[in-house]
Amino acid sequence: MTEERLENLEIKIAYQEDLLQDLNALVAGQQMKIDQLETSLKVLSERLRELSSNTGVNTMVDERPPHY
Repeated sequence: MTEERLENLEIKIAYQEDLLQDLNALVAGQQMKIDQLETSLKVLSERLRELSSNTGVNTMVDERPPHY
């Protein structure tokens, strides 16, 4: 293997390692955002459940709009 070819392979590997680190950081950031959104969804779902149970009626879901 020539010296130039070996050097080109090393450069390629270095770029691939850098790209892999960037992608890993991106995926980790996305997972953190997903976790935050899941937590928010759970809080909102619980709050909606509380509000529904306080009124005792699911009028928003079953009620027809006034123009019918």
